[in-house]
Amino acid sequence: MAPSFLFLLLTVFLPSLIASSPTLKDPELVVQEVHRKLNASRRKLGFLSCNTGNPIDDCWRCDSNWEKNRQKLADCAIGFGKNAIGGRDGKIYVVTESGGDDPVNPKPGTLRHAVIQDEPLWIIFARDMVIQLKEELIMNSYKTIDGRGASVHIANGPCITIQGVTNIIIHGIHIHDCKQGGNAMVRDSPQHYGWRTISDGDGVSIFGGSHVWVDHCSLSNCKDGLIDAIHGSTAITITNNYMTHHDKVMLLGHSDSYTQDKGMQVTIAFNHFGEGLVQRMPRCRHGYFHVVNNDYTHWEMYAIGGSADPTINSQGNRFLAPNDRFSKEVTKHEDAPESQWKSWNWRSEGDLMLNGACFTPSGAGASSSYAKASSLGARPSSLVSSITAGAGSLNCRKGSHC
Repeated sequence: MAPSFLFLLLTVFLPSLIASSPTLKDPELVVQEVHRKLNASRRKLGFLSCNTGNPIDDCWRCDSNWEKNRQKLADCAIGFGKNAIGGRDGKIYVVTESGGDDPVNPKPGTLRHAVIQDEPLWIIFARDMVIQLKEELIMNSYKTIDGRGASVHIANGPCITIQGVTNIIIHGIHIHDCKQGGNAMVRDSPQHYGWRTISDGDGVSIFGGSHVWVDHCSLSNCKDGLIDAIHGSTAITITNNYMTHHDKVMLLGHSDSYTQDKGMQVTIAFNHFGEGLVQRMPRCRHGYFHVVNNDYTHWEMYAIGGSADPTINSQGNRFLAPNDRFSKEVTKHEDAPESQWKSWNWRSEGDLMLNGACFTPSGAGASSSYAKASSLGARPSSLVSSITAGAGSLNCRKGSHC
């Protein structure tokens, strides 16, 4: 292998191994893992011919037989939520019914019946469908909702709630026009249902959840946030999503006073933040946030904001500022005077600033300050266009590449 190619692979693999593999603390083990990945690359030279530079997509999208090996997707995750296996180790569950949602006694064949089961399930869809839920969809642990092969919309009602559970994958779904739920009884497992108060109207609400991966979804126009994570949620990856036409896009951290969110770690990578977005891409509190290789083509107020001393590591993103000369600022340090926020660790490293976009850094510049907010190696911002070209729900059909 040519030395230059070896160096390139080392620069790709080594940072991600060190940053995202806390068990590989022995340097010799790190080197062994690098060699293992180098050897795997040699064996897959033909596979590399369709690489896009997006490591998630390059893991599975080149396989025309993806439909026969759906659960391979669970091994393609990156970042802080990379260990979210969803329903990888369970059976395939086929959703055949789009209507008749019953929050208390869900009918077999419906999405609600699938997500409340106790065992791991990989949930797919028999055909294109629009699912209008009567109340929020409360998921049980070890579930994957996989929309590949069909055009699946969850819309015009309450949407997805991931509360107090673990190992969830949401992939390839259109989530839009989500509304608040009412005061109602809702089942969350085959054995239990309980009284729920009014839900917020989020597209995806993560409340005390862990090991969650939201990938290749198209989200827009919900009552509250498109994706919110609060109340001690952590180990979350949000990737390859296409977000449009919404005000408060993404809230990460419940409140300035809720210090249990200090352990939150979220990776936000390869997303396209598109037309009609206003703010919170994301808005962060307390925890550690890696914002990497995203494409920001629209915001009206600001792109990335936060309060309560979050660590924000922005790397390799492309920020295209609006024409409004008062909205060029990418960042917003909220709810604190400069004497306080100037010590918060926010950095921009390798970001591409277009049309006058500017990022106000703060805190320490040393890389050690961002160790807990580093989850993968950033690619150059010049590659963002190709990396995010497939953001959103994909038009995957059986027997062909996605």
